[in-house]
Amino acid sequence: MTRKNKLTLALALMAGIVFVAIMIKLKQPPERAESQVAATPVRIMTVTPREFRTEARGYGQVLPARSWNAVANVGGRVIWKHPELESGNLIAAGTRLLEIDPTRYELAEASAQADLAGIEAELRQLAQEERNTGELLKLEERRLTLARRELDRARTLTERGALSETRYDEQQRATLQQEQAVQSLRNQLNLIPVRRDTLEARKARTESALASAREDLEDTRFEALWDLRVHQADIDIGQHVSPGQSLFIADDITRAEATVQLEVAELRRVLSQLSDDSLPEPGAGTTNNFTDFHDQFSLGDLQVRVTPTNVPDAHWPGKLTRVTSSLDPATRTVQAVISVEEPYRNANPPARPPLVRNMFVQTSISAPTPRPVIVIPASAVHQGVVYLADEDNRLQRREVTVAWQQRDLAVISEGLKPGDRLVLDDLVPAIDGTLLASQAVEAAGEIGQQPASGDQP
Repeated sequence: MTRKNKLTLALALMAGIVFVAIMIKLKQPPERAESQVAATPVRIMTVTPREFRTEARGYGQVLPARSWNAVANVGGRVIWKHPELESGNLIAAGTRLLEIDPTRYELAEASAQADLAGIEAELRQLAQEERNTGELLKLEERRLTLARRELDRARTLTERGALSETRYDEQQRATLQQEQAVQSLRNQLNLIPVRRDTLEARKARTESALASAREDLEDTRFEALWDLRVHQADIDIGQHVSPGQSLFIADDITRAEATVQLEVAELRRVLSQLSDDSLPEPGAGTTNNFTDFHDQFSLGDLQVRVTPTNVPDAHWPGKLTRVTSSLDPATRTVQAVISVEEPYRNANPPARPPLVRNMFVQTSISAPTPRPVIVIPASAVHQGVVYLADEDNRLQRREVTVAWQQRDLAVISEGLKPGDRLVLDDLVPAIDGTLLASQAVEAAGEIGQQPASGDQP
């Protein structure tokens, strides 16, 4: 290699080194991009105490408050039957329903009346006889007085020798005869009370027979005791019935009763709202003694509603009348009896059927809390923890105590205060400090679209 070529190569190498050094010196460091943390969108509800209706729900069957099982007290042939006396028909109170042949009972009544009239005639005769005997006794007593005076004069004359012994004996016999007549009349008067008592006993027995005959005659006719609906009628005109035979069964339509099964804890919770006692502590024991709850609680403050299970749009107001004092051994529930007045009111089948016998219904018993409470959706409680949004919209986890849960709502006794911003969504993962993009919602709209009352249709 020539010297010229070596010089050219050396110059090229030096130029390359200088270029690389300049490029390194002039190289700009990489720009640092600030990372943007994405905020999690959530729904936020502001915690506000409000009135809440505590509710107990149960299911049961409807039965009429009164049911008439018409039984024949007398025997005979059915001679008349109301044309509407068939199962399912409605009949107004006072309507004649059925009649059994009354002939034999009318004859028995007439016979008893005749016997009674005869006894009353005998009593009048006895009374007149008593008056006559009394008047006759007065006359005979006057005659006896005269006879005794005559006997006294005869005795005096006999002692003086002016009257024979024979005449004196005759006067004695006359006086004794008169005393016997007076005593006989007195005996007759003494027997009159006994005879009167005998007649009075016969009269009482006859009056009893007459009352029995009239009662039997009354039992041949059946009239509707109240507005009723015929449940069963297996009787026809011309049929012979015997005493004790069932004729028909009818239900009172003015009032019905639903016997429902309720959870003891739910019923106790509702009844506790009728007093000013504090809210029950979680896990507080329950009592099964409801025998005197009528005296302990004002049941008029309860809102009771009865709804047929197959027609959820139809409702009837009810009243809690009584609660059994023992638990059902199979379900461990307590039986409550709900009374419904006018169960056929505004009935419009099939949209609104009446409350009929054996209909299956759902009953709700509710009462407002004595003071506002904090109620939130139960879905916002995650194993005893709720999610809150702080002032910087950062996630904050907080433990709470649930006093009780009512379907999709939870009443909080500890852990929340008014003004807290509650996160309604379930965050996975839920890490403290997570940035949130909050969206405020109306509390009433989020709580199951029922404004914190717990009262659902």
